[in-house]
Amino acid sequence: MADSELQLVAQRIRSFPDFPVPGVLFRDISPVLKDPDSFRASISLLANHLKKAHGGRIDYIAGLDSRGFLFGPSLAQELGLGCILIRKRGKLPGPTVCVSYTLEYGKAELEIQRDALEPGQKVVVVDDLLATGGTMRAACELLGQLQAQVLECVSLVELTSLKGREKLGPVPFFSLLQYE
Repeated sequence: MADSELQLVAQRIRSFPDFPVPGVLFRDISPVLKDPDSFRASISLLANHLKKAHGGRIDYIAGLDSRGFLFGPSLAQELGLGCILIRKRGKLPGPTVCVSYTLEYGKAELEIQRDALEPGQKVVVVDDLLATGGTMRAACELLGQLQAQVLECVSLVELTSLKGREKLGPVPFFSLLQYE
């Protein structure tokens, strides 16, 4: 069953050469979202992995701005958990905690509401894709500022040639699909 589900998801990933710039092969998840069976399979596969890896020890799923918001709430619901949001700076009301990080082309900032978590709560971070790892690493640092424990980071797609998982240090990482 899991193999057929994974195959269904993999068949829906499209590749666009030279987007957004020459030399980049863009992996498009839009067809996964468009097809309810493929999207359901992706959530089921991620949820099954997390159940096996962590049982009932997860307190929250943290979705990363913006495509992590597409998977985070559905994954949280599948696991019977709440979902918290990690956003680009300036998008959340109330007191927030912020972290800056470097991108290939500049700097960016992420933030979370200060009262999103209690110290010691266990979180899994989800995004659609892991490339260089900068955003996911920054999310882990941000959660660390709130004294949360990041159990794992997960994504639908991983671009292995960019070695993003190395930036996560000791935080375990899982992806459904891997591409060079």
